[in-house]
Amino acid sequence: MAKITDIFIAKSPASPAVAQQRARAVPGRGLEGDRYFNGIGTFSPHPQKPDFEITLIQKEHVEMFASSSGVAFTAKDARRNLVTLGADLNSLVGREFRIGSVLIRGLRLCGPCNYLAKQTSPEVLRGLLHKGGLRAQILTEGEIRVGDSLVEVLPNPLEGPTLA
Repeated sequence: MAKITDIFIAKSPASPAVAQQRARAVPGRGLEGDRYFNGIGTFSPHPQKPDFEITLIQKEHVEMFASSSGVAFTAKDARRNLVTLGADLNSLVGREFRIGSVLIRGLRLCGPCNYLAKQTSPEVLRGLLHKGGLRAQILTEGEIRVGDSLVEVLPNPLEGPTLA
């Protein structure tokens, strides 16, 4: 079963990501206390856009990149909010899923950027291509905790798939 292994919040673009045991998810804003929640992230759009509310990355991809590249790189270095284990995040684009009691919609892949490459290593641009995570929209308010399950919400067969 897919689960959340880590939660990270960075108060500002210059602040290090800090591990949390729980975080409050707020629709239209993001994770309480995070730079994007406060509209001061490096790429914060004004007005706020749904695909800047929350980001996720697979622990497996982070570990595989670090191992194959020899770069000392951790999930904390990726600067994504949530780290998952056992989830195929790429398959969640356009899909709704729950983390604990919070309903979330996957919107688009979150590729590695030049800012991340400057902060860590240029190798992330190639090594995490199509493995850099998922940008998502928070649909319901609630608390997300380390250890929460990530479960895809299957559409009602009579309604068809949920569209982003």
